[in-house]
Formats: sequence, structure tokens, C-alpha cells
Amino acid sequence: MTDLYISDVSLLLPDGSVALHQDVAVEQGVFKSIRPHGKPNAELPAGSQPDEMPGGCQPKTFIKGSGKLLMPPLADCHMHTGQQLLKGRILDELPMIWTRIMLPFESTLTPEMMTLSAQLAALEMILSGTGAFIDAGSYHMEAAAAVYLESGLRGILSASTMDQPGLPDSIAQNAEEAIAQTDRLYDAFHGRGLLKVAYSLRSLLSCSPRLIKMAGERAEERDTMLQAHMNEYPNEVNYYLQHFKCRPIEYLDSQGILSPRFLSAHSLLLSAREEELLAKRGSNVCHCPFSNCGKGAPDTPGLLSRGVTVGLGTDGAAHGGLSLWNEMKIFRSVMNVKWGVSTADPAIMPAARILSMASQNGYKIMGIPEGGMIKPGAPADFITVRMDQPHLYPTGNPVNTLLECVTAADTADMAVGGKLLMKDRQVLALDQEKILFEARKYMERQVSLQTGLSSILCPSSSERRALR
Repeated sequence: MTDLYISDVSLLLPDGSVALHQDVAVEQGVFKSIRPHGKPNAELPAGSQPDEMPGGCQPKTFIKGSGKLLMPPLADCHMHTGQQLLKGRILDELPMIWTRIMLPFESTLTPEMMTLSAQLAALEMILSGTGAFIDAGSYHMEAAAAVYLESGLRGILSASTMDQPGLPDSIAQNAEEAIAQTDRLYDAFHGRGLLKVAYSLRSLLSCSPRLIKMAGERAEERDTMLQAHMNEYPNEVNYYLQHFKCRPIEYLDSQGILSPRFLSAHSLLLSAREEELLAKRGSNVCHCPFSNCGKGAPDTPGLLSRGVTVGLGTDGAAHGGLSLWNEMKIFRSVMNVKWGVSTADPAIMPAARILSMASQNGYKIMGIPEGGMIKPGAPADFITVRMDQPHLYPTGNPVNTLLECVTAADTADMAVGGKLLMKDRQVLALDQEKILFEARKYMERQVSLQTGLSSILCPSSSERRALR
């Protein structure tokens, strides 16, 4: 029995072209067949319509694809579940938001807060068309992993890994404790469902040389990913030049850290030598356009020309939400301003390449080379975009329109590993109404707390009279 059947849908093919009026069958988690709509199909009885078939031959789930475009899900290569509840509290803040806002907030996380964070993140990703993600790490990640396991999303999780002196007591760790935290997460969730666990370095400035070495060795022992925030700020680069006489990527290479398992997040301030090392070692890079705009523009054309696999990430909900559709638009504009204008090349980063970075490249970075593509035998991960809408239809170039005009709200259906997670904007894997109810209660509590604090610090005239 066919598990999923999508009838009369347009397809975004691996080469970036679009095929109209196709029928797609999914069995046992992979794409079984793709053929022109109406062509005789071995899976269906002659003369029947998929949604009208007799019981024994009817697919378990039928999706009408007319007016929709079926494409790979987006893959967020750098996000932070632990910052989901920080929405709206970062924009327009003065530096350094990491030490003043984000780190203090993460030090107060509880398992209950992390559960709600993961539920909201999973909902946001499903509804916006992101089917795969890499979490850069926070605390109480077992709670997040349990939610993601239930959601059906494909993900790589890490625990926040730091041993710098002076951290809040609730998250202060030495190198051994920091590694043990990820060991426990790995033992509990690596390989369960569609989840994997990676080792991480929160940033080189927050990790001792001993911790950096230990994380690299453990990732190699367990043949899993190692990820780190890299070359994001000038002080990070300057510190390594001052103390080690080399740049951050060069230092990691001297320690044997760079490999095809390594993911260098952000990677804004790379030298030509660092780009060459990343290419030589087969390491991967992820850019986060909205978050990065306040820090710099990456040399993505240079990295791609050297053969480095580059993906895109959101950097978490605190930096503008989890929509990779937004990130792609911003990325295209940044690339044009930084590199296209100076060379009079308006297509310095064409739409098809950016879409590939946000999907196929993301799967490749996650160690799924056949993922992120719509073809027989590939993992049956897909989304559909409802194209028959005024802001999308008609179009002279569907690929350009995907990049220019599609928003998160245009995603209609999602399947990951052949399992349907959303159908016609209805999330199937999670209780959306209950999660939003809990989120509303959390927000009301925060407003109440802030109002109470404001009243104490700045009492009204009547309150001041009462205090007398």
C-alpha cells in the first residue's frame, strides 16, 4: 500500500527546474515514484482516481496537489531552542546582548521552560516549512529532545558547552562536566527517531583549550558532528591572534579539529587562509543573515568557489523568528550589496543557489547526502507551497518567485521521513491549540512580573502616598 500519494502537483527538481502536473508516491519513508499526472501507474487500478480508489488499493493519505508546488523542506543549520522565549527582547538593544541578555536568560531556564520553547520552535518550523534543523545547544536539552522526538522533525541537538570562569552558578561547569552533559544527551537520544546528537563549542572565547580538545576527540570517537560559533566578532579573532599567533580556524586546524564533521557557524570574519583550510578539511559553514547583518557580511562567493558547503540558519527565534524564507530574502540582498554591486553582477547569488543552500546543502551538512532532493529513492521529506495566490500567481519563473515572494504562511503540507506532519496548514504531530495556550499563560506571567517590578522601581503618585 502506498503511504502517501500527491496528485497533479508541480515539482522543484534537484537541478532547480520545475516540472508541472506530476504524481508522487511515497512508500516506507522514501519517494517511490514520480511520473506525469494521468500516466498509467502500477500502484493504482486502471481508470481510477487516487482519492476514489477501492479500499485495498487506496493510499493511506492522499494530497491534492493542484495549485501547489512540492519541494524539499528547508533545513535550518543554526538555531537555538533555548532562546525561543526571548522573542522581541533583542532588537535595538545595545551590545553586548550575549552577556547582558541572552546568557543571563539561559541561566534561568528550567525543564518546563525548555519544553515550552521546543514546542513553540517545532510548531514554528513546521508551519514555516522547515523540516530539518541543527540546534547549537542550550540547557535541559533532554526536555527539548523529547518534544522534537514527538514532533517528527529531523534534527541534530547539542548541549551548551562552556567552561569559562565567572558563569552563573546554575550553568557553571568545568571541562569534564561540560562534556558529560552532551554525553548524557547523546546516550539518551542519538539515533532515536530522526534525531542525532552533536558535540559543540559555544564559542572559542568561552571554552578552554582543554575543553576544545576534549570536544573534538569525543566527536571523533562517536563519529558525530562538532559545531561552534566561529569568527563572529573581531574580539574573538584578535584574542587568538594575540594569544596563539593565529586566527581561530587556524587554531582549530592545529588541534586536529577541522574535518567533514565540523560545522563553523556564522563565519563572518574569515581570512583567505581560513577559507582554504575549511575547504581542504571538508568542513562546513552556516550563515545566519538577519542576525549577522549587525556584524558583517560573509564572503559566501569565496567559500562556494573553494567548494565549501554553505547552509543557512536563523540563529533562533530571538533574532527575528525561525523563517528561512525571511533569511533567504535578506541573504540575497546582503550578497548583492556586498559583492554584486562592486562587480555589477545582479545575480551574484542566484535564486536557485540560495534555495539549494537552504535545503539540499543543509541536509548535506547534516550527513544526509540524498536528502533535500525530490527524486525516487531519496528520503521522503517534502513541503508543498500553495502557489495559486495573488502574491505568487501567475509567475514567469517559479524559482524566483519562491525566493522573492513566498512567506512562511504559504507552506501548506509537510512530510518528514514519509510521515505527514502537516496537511493543509493543520499541524498533525503536536497540539497547536494547547501549546499556544501555555505560551499565552507564560507571556501573561512575564508581563505581570515586569509590571510589578516597574511599580516597585517607579511607583505611581497614589502608591507613593500609600507608602508614606
